Amino acid sequence: MTWDLPVAYDWFPQIPAGWDPQADVTKSLHEIIERECQAHPDVAVYPRVVQGHPAPVLIEASRGADLLVLGCRGHGEFAGMLLGSTSAHCVSHAHCPVLIVRGDG
Repeated sequence: MTWDLPVAYDWFPQIPAGWDPQADVTKSLHEIIERECQAHPDVAVYPRVVQGHPAPVLIEASRGADLLVLGCRGHGEFAGMLLGSTSAHCVSHAHCPVLIVRGDG
């Protein structure tokens, strides 16, 4: 899972004192893994939390991997072209096969 600080040209948001995004994301990731591993106990999971934009972090993680599995929010093809797509970027640049899993809703 990745996280990054929100930034924009000539503006930086107020960051609350004591906020630890690494800890927040790590907690969320472990909650997701715990829930999903109950349904699929035989699947090996090696969680990592990395600061950065998802696409380049995932491309780097694909080095030496057997398979890169990504979820898809389902913005649709047209919105994906306008917004950019982490999934499309990974499919084009990953160092291993990529599997895109579309959610139910």
